[in-house]
Amino acid sequence: MELSMRYQTILIVEDEATLRQVISRNLEARGHAVQGAATAREALRYLTEWKPDLMLLDINLPDRSGWDVLRELRERRIQVATVIVSAVRVSPARLEEFRPVAYLPKPFPLDALLRLVDSEEDELAQPEVE
Repeated sequence: MELSMRYQTILIVEDEATLRQVISRNLEARGHAVQGAATAREALRYLTEWKPDLMLLDINLPDRSGWDVLRELRERRIQVATVIVSAVRVSPARLEEFRPVAYLPKPFPLDALLRLVDSEEDELAQPEVE
């Protein structure tokens, strides 16, 4: 079976182990190759060595912020589609500065994340309210 999805390899940068595992298992069940990182340092290593198609990025990490990760990627000229997942409210200015594919405020329905990852749209997606 040939994969036709846009994001085949996904890096989950989330320090909460349970959430990282739940997202990982659900994405793997849908055919994605997934790696998880609990810190900014781990994330930067995976981004350099593995080069995923998509990064799900928490902002509050134990060693540095998700914004620091994005700034370092910019300095290194590494581009990766990013979805911000955060319990902290993200300002429109931050979204304008870093231009993520989407922003999902925590807690979010897992279905919203899965639809977003599997969608073919490039516009800033907001979770649907049902």
